[in-house]
Amino acid sequence: MPSKVVVGVQWGDEGKGKIIDILAQEAQVVVRAQGGNNAGHTVEQGGEVYKLRTVPSGILYPDTLCLIGNGVVVNPGSLLAEMDGLEARGISCANLWIDPRAHVIMPWHPLIDGLAEDARDEAHRIGTTRNGIGPCYMDKAERSGLRIWDLVHEEVFRKKARIAGEEKNRLITKLYGAQPMDLDAIIEEYVGYGKRLASHVADVSVLVYNSYNEGKKILFEGAQGTLLDLDMGTYPFVTSSHPVAGGFAIGSGVGPRMIDEVIGVAKAYTTRVGEGPFPTELFDEVGQLIRDKGHEYGTVTGRPRRTGWFDAVILRYAVRVNGLTQLAVNKLDTLAGVGDLKVCTAYELPDGTRLTEYPESLEVLADCKPVYETIPGFTEDISGCRSFDELPESCRSYIAELERLCGCRITMVGVGPAREQNLVRA
Repeated sequence: MPSKVVVGVQWGDEGKGKIIDILAQEAQVVVRAQGGNNAGHTVEQGGEVYKLRTVPSGILYPDTLCLIGNGVVVNPGSLLAEMDGLEARGISCANLWIDPRAHVIMPWHPLIDGLAEDARDEAHRIGTTRNGIGPCYMDKAERSGLRIWDLVHEEVFRKKARIAGEEKNRLITKLYGAQPMDLDAIIEEYVGYGKRLASHVADVSVLVYNSYNEGKKILFEGAQGTLLDLDMGTYPFVTSSHPVAGGFAIGSGVGPRMIDEVIGVAKAYTTRVGEGPFPTELFDEVGQLIRDKGHEYGTVTGRPRRTGWFDAVILRYAVRVNGLTQLAVNKLDTLAGVGDLKVCTAYELPDGTRLTEYPESLEVLADCKPVYETIPGFTEDISGCRSFDELPESCRSYIAELERLCGCRITMVGVGPAREQNLVRA
């Protein structure tokens, strides 16, 4: 197994956790390189369900090195609660390491996140999870953020946190009219976090580089999805980091030549959380049926996801911007019994112009209407299938057509959440 990136190719929530868990069985190193605790990966193993937010999915394997790279923003309280929960279930976190360059989410970040979102009018709300991810990345870009290195060096942290906190209190009180935060309490709380996390801090760039040169199998674990990328997504309705494949080199401190394969993960339909255009969105009973059958509610937030038909225009875009070498398609079983299946092959603008490539403008995307191809559906329960050849002909034809329209080989098909429900396509 060479080094591999697993990346979401829609708007996130594609089932990356299961694919990562399958690949992590062979990996010796699993790296998380962007995002924060706004992401959620659900993994099922041995009849147990694990909902992971910041800890890499390789943590379920005791000999696997699990790394949180410099590109991640870390909420130390959330991370420690996650680690404590895993330890209570018999999962050791001894092999978990955090890069000292990773930025720290402070309590003022979620507060400002929510205040800023509430201050926007309804038409311009981003749909943030209010976990403080964006404000933390803002401080990073402004060069005023606090990093894990600061957190684990008490005297440095006390000084920097005081300066940063006083500035944020001025913003909170004068711009938003909210109550100031208790900086003394915050600093004491975070000093405690720093003492607990100090033994888990190491240079992730060095660990990944050395592991690669030693021939170890490395898995870069993605969060969110391609269309939530800060540059390549549906801006401004995006996350604040780079979940495309190129972001993993920057976020783990290694060069792009250390990424050998890029595996995209999609659903057999499309979902989205939050605001922004969604050309294939369904507002009828079929959309609700897919939502209920697919349990389309957020791992972290519990919010209902918007649902729609498979969009091949999006997938062709994801193939291009990620350099995908293969594709995994999850939740094919959800489509059983919904009737004929539709796939968006192009977009049509109000003047009749057809687009086969994903538009770079949000305003253009908002005017796009999907051009559909209809494919016969299926009614069979396929969740018990254990090989691709066991699937009904209608299912195999659907996958073959998606592959043709996307221009990328589909190598895995999911028919349920469990590991054994991932079918390898020869």
